[in-house]
Amino acid sequence: MPIQVQEENLKAIFGLKLRQYREAKGFSTQHLAKKAGVSASYINEIEKGKKYPKVDKIVALAGALGVEYEEMVSLKLGKQLGQLSDLLKSNALHEIPLELFGIKISDLIGMMGDDPARFSALMHALFEVARNYDVRIEHLLLASLRSYQELNDNYMGDIEEQVQQFLSDQNWNNHPAIPYRELKKLLETAYEYEVMESSFDEQPQLRAFRSVLVPGSPPKLYVNEGLKDTQKAFVMSRELGYQKLNLEERALSSSWINIESFDQVFNNFKASYFSGAVMLNSVLLVEKLNDFFSKEQWEPESLQSILDYFSTTPETLIHRLTQILPHHFGLDQLFFLRFHNPSGTQQFKLTKELHLSQLHNPHRINRNEHYCRRWVTITILQDLAEQLREGTYRTPVIDIQKSRFHGTENEYLCISMARPLAISEGKNSCITLGLLIDDKLKKAVNFLDDPNIPSRIVNESCERCGIQDCRERVAEPKIYESKKQEQSLENELQKFLQTHSSES
Repeated sequence: MPIQVQEENLKAIFGLKLRQYREAKGFSTQHLAKKAGVSASYINEIEKGKKYPKVDKIVALAGALGVEYEEMVSLKLGKQLGQLSDLLKSNALHEIPLELFGIKISDLIGMMGDDPARFSALMHALFEVARNYDVRIEHLLLASLRSYQELNDNYMGDIEEQVQQFLSDQNWNNHPAIPYRELKKLLETAYEYEVMESSFDEQPQLRAFRSVLVPGSPPKLYVNEGLKDTQKAFVMSRELGYQKLNLEERALSSSWINIESFDQVFNNFKASYFSGAVMLNSVLLVEKLNDFFSKEQWEPESLQSILDYFSTTPETLIHRLTQILPHHFGLDQLFFLRFHNPSGTQQFKLTKELHLSQLHNPHRINRNEHYCRRWVTITILQDLAEQLREGTYRTPVIDIQKSRFHGTENEYLCISMARPLAISEGKNSCITLGLLIDDKLKKAVNFLDDPNIPSRIVNESCERCGIQDCRERVAEPKIYESKKQEQSLENELQKFLQTHSSES
């Protein structure tokens, strides 16, 4: 079945073809306009992708250029603009949520018309990078969402207001932990859902999913029975978010398999945001954080008490902090990281990250590199594995560290919480919140100068690290040494150029 090319893209392709043929003939826009019996401004609008001419005008333009009509309306742009032609015919531009960043498709198409050959070359380079790094459209859409979160300090004021109204309507304003059963009852009575717990025995591969929705009348929501009640409550609240926010396009499972559109990604984010705001009421959370930050000393028990008060998970709490801290405390220089680790192994995988205000250290590295073992994130995953092995694990492992990145002035207060995953046997998870140590943090966090908080020099990975005699090192600093050699060669080249420049 042929792809239906969107109208804007058809205009762009025709405009580019017209310009190609006109320039190949050496015609100015005025000369072509006179030969075809149209105005020069009309030619300009066609070439900029703003208009698509009617049949009689196409016939006139083709005749003036000495080109067959069929060639003029073909979607082929020739070898030089081949990548650009493929891009326009694929409608891929319309998959990118440009409108979130204040850009219109027509603006981008206008840029193509200014220098189509260079734009095509740029597209070719980007496609090559994407192919080499196995970047798919879903990666691009998820990256677009992260960029949107970062641009807005991960705060959705309109959703916060709707959540407060929702809590008020249900008389839940002062409830720090709304029970799963109450949320389930509301979903069933107000929206006629059938909610069922399932072990997914018939399809064991689905056991990693928290929930699966079967659309219909009534909609059936299957919730993984292996989840804790607080995790089930989050699933219920997210489903309520889809309803309260009138979000229609969505994924049917809790984990992504195929992403069909950006609306799916964005709606999942908004429904999840709604759920997090229901589970951790901003008014109550700000009160708890004010008390936590005012303490003279770092007390992991105080953070555990917040988890207990809201009956929530470390991941939900830290996610919520990335929304609350910038807006209510002015702490917008932060990062969020989630690592997964098969218990007792040396395999650590960064599975989620968010950076506000800038790309902070640390961040995702190449698959064949080894994350720095000096991070608190890695050390408490190792501590958790030890507790699980000894049978002493009871509550999430919580720790803190001041981390200054080697060779930079960047220092962060890193708070990490690690726990075993409920529905992934043998796998542990660690969530880390990193806060840049600056004047705002010093003013907001009273226990920042607690001498009991360890301070360490860290790096991104062993391969990128030049720290000498590192006892935690598990791999040679190959990337560091390579860059060091490149810099040395550059220095020698500059010396050579200066010496011979002065001689002349």
